[in-house]
Amino acid sequence: MLFFPKKFIYWFSEITIKDIPKVGGKNASLGEMYQKLTTQGVHVPNGFAISAGAYFYLLKKTGIRRRIRKILADLNTADLNNLISKGLAIRQLILEAPLPADLETQIISAYHKLEAEYGKHLDVAVRSSATAEDLPNASFAGQQETFLNIRGDKDLLVACRKCFASLFTNRAISYRHDKGFDHFKVGLSIGVQKMVRADLASSGVMFTIDTETGFRNLILINGSWGLGENIVQGKVTPDEFYVFKPTLEQGFSPIISKKLGSKEIKMVYTNRGEKQTKNIKTTKTEQQRFVLTDKEILKLAEWGILIEDHYGKPMDIEWAKDGRTKKLFIVQARPETVVAMKSTQVLEEYQLEKKGKILVSGSPVGAKIGAGKANIILDVKKINQFKAGEILVTDMTDPDWEPIMKIGAGIVTNQGGRTCHAAIVSRELGIPCIVGTAMATKKIKSGQSITLSCTEGEIGYVYDGILPYKIKKTNLKKIKRPKTKIMLNIGQPDIAFSSSFIPNDGVGLAREEFIIANQIKVHPLALINFHQLKDKKAKKKISELTLGYKNKPQYFVDKLAEGIGQIAAAFYPKEVIFRLSDFKTNEYANLIGGWEFEPKEANPMLGWRGAARYYSPNYQAAFLLECKAFLQARQIMGLKNINVMVPFCRTVEEGKKVIAIMEKAGLKRGQDGLEFYVMCEIPSNVILGEEFAEIFDGFSIGSNDLTQLALGVDRDSELVSHIYDERNESVKKLIAQVIKIAKKKNRKIGICGQAPSDFPDFARFLVKQGIDTISLNPDTVIKTTLAILEEEKKLRK
Repeated sequence: MLFFPKKFIYWFSEITIKDIPKVGGKNASLGEMYQKLTTQGVHVPNGFAISAGAYFYLLKKTGIRRRIRKILADLNTADLNNLISKGLAIRQLILEAPLPADLETQIISAYHKLEAEYGKHLDVAVRSSATAEDLPNASFAGQQETFLNIRGDKDLLVACRKCFASLFTNRAISYRHDKGFDHFKVGLSIGVQKMVRADLASSGVMFTIDTETGFRNLILINGSWGLGENIVQGKVTPDEFYVFKPTLEQGFSPIISKKLGSKEIKMVYTNRGEKQTKNIKTTKTEQQRFVLTDKEILKLAEWGILIEDHYGKPMDIEWAKDGRTKKLFIVQARPETVVAMKSTQVLEEYQLEKKGKILVSGSPVGAKIGAGKANIILDVKKINQFKAGEILVTDMTDPDWEPIMKIGAGIVTNQGGRTCHAAIVSRELGIPCIVGTAMATKKIKSGQSITLSCTEGEIGYVYDGILPYKIKKTNLKKIKRPKTKIMLNIGQPDIAFSSSFIPNDGVGLAREEFIIANQIKVHPLALINFHQLKDKKAKKKISELTLGYKNKPQYFVDKLAEGIGQIAAAFYPKEVIFRLSDFKTNEYANLIGGWEFEPKEANPMLGWRGAARYYSPNYQAAFLLECKAFLQARQIMGLKNINVMVPFCRTVEEGKKVIAIMEKAGLKRGQDGLEFYVMCEIPSNVILGEEFAEIFDGFSIGSNDLTQLALGVDRDSELVSHIYDERNESVKKLIAQVIKIAKKKNRKIGICGQAPSDFPDFARFLVKQGIDTISLNPDTVIKTTLAILEEEKKLRK
């Protein structure tokens, strides 16, 4: 026989995380934070919980418990019509049941007490909090209802009844059934909390882990204008910010990524009526502005670390900014239950074996590939038309779609960001998902065979047809570490975090070219000379890309610093060696506005590139922007693991000129451990190796250019490609010679060219010569490491 307490109301100051059975996960967490973290500066609005005991009391007192059991007797969640009819019948039963008078009195009395604290006609958020919710191994987020901007006794009681009924939404019934939870052992508590006036400002979600890769040193913040429901429901593409935890805790300001979302609508209060909120269009100014200042981003990240440290696990947090007080608040926090559970000891790689016609692209979720027939469904009422193994293509999803999401091979949506409902559920289900494609429901046809690829960096692609792919699994526990340091070659910031899980000793070659070509897109001199540009089309494109930047060159500095910061953060505190930009003139000319500043050269491979550019009066101003970006990453973001490498340095005098410019710009060799390397890719770097060793801290052998110049072969020419071979004896002699020089002069020596990645026997040769580090492409690390271990074993014998 159930015992019902007379006390149904518990203030946040009375509850902690230990009270989940009494008030559910959401309320227990709010009480925990209100009690333990407000003293540390985290703002949590006050409120109270209506206990799960109140829900059980309602069922008992009204006699509807038995009737619910009877309705569920022949439940079949695989039959959508069965599930829908039973959910509707139970919800109707609860909505029509009158609240017991003593429970009603306690709720109204507590609301009046909250009004006494905050003022008359108080607006509150009324949220469901299930007793099986937000547990470390099951995410019940979004399973029950939330009601915002509720005012007055009558509306509060209606919202409470709706919350109790939402324990039996179709998605909640289906989810509990699949996870093995007893419907009658799960209770529902209700949280009543002072509203934060985010309708006049902004709100969003914060994760204390990277939701895509499971990288634990990141804080991911999403934000949009207005109340937060639109982000969770995937109705907007929000702003996205990444903050690096370790250097934030050291007092630096490491915002390593800022992406502007379209934020086309916002949820605001209505002028009282049946609906308390509505969506309105945002202004162009709002769409072109970030919802948070840098100071606010860092403050939220600091709170994220405090919350994570308090709970001892990665967290999924909801935040809101009050438009009246301009203060930030935390309104929810729950354990992150999907990525945090993944094993980092098994490396799983999905590889597309061929590519096809791209239909649409968007933000990828989960580094997987999926294929099947597309089924376009725009109305949740038509989900019974979906079949197992199909790919759901829709505008956006909310928890009502979950019964079909779990049987699909993938999900594609027009709207949403990487923390929207579709993204969260697909991660949990382990299926690929591409969100924010804008045009999927128009470009893809129902019944069309498609392939989703979420394995190609920061963009997810939907291809026409069923494309072949393979899955490679590697148990990292079984791989020993060789004496020779294995470093990585990284060019794309968006693969840095996933690559960090591959066994490594840092990054031997971090390239800037991808950041400049794909993220910045503009020639640095076109930004410096923006007002003098002749090309009107280029000027228009630059204006669009640099929205919000009055100082156009600062755009180059900020975006380059962010790209540098992401790669350096992924491997922190291990060394990350960045090669200064090494585009050729034809490649620079292809950047927006580039043709006005680049000469035409017959052989750009041997022309105005590398060191020769940096001190040239025609390019030095652009090179100084590069230096500023490195300063920003090292001094403002605190990423002191960054070192700098000079490419294509033909003479010692050139090296001295470049070092002088860098030092004048604030990049001083030896300061905060900063080291300067030189690429060894020209025979003169070997011939004058001892002289180069006097001005640089180390060498990195670029076997691609060294082979080209040693053999006199244009590596871009097919006519002489059969001669090009890094394993040629002349190339190997040059490499052996420079390794000896480096050892003699006590300088570091590594290799970052393609050869060890392509030829394990070449890697064995390098080990025999005593090279310090071998830097490899991420996909070749495992096989090359095994070859190196074998060679080291032979040398020991």
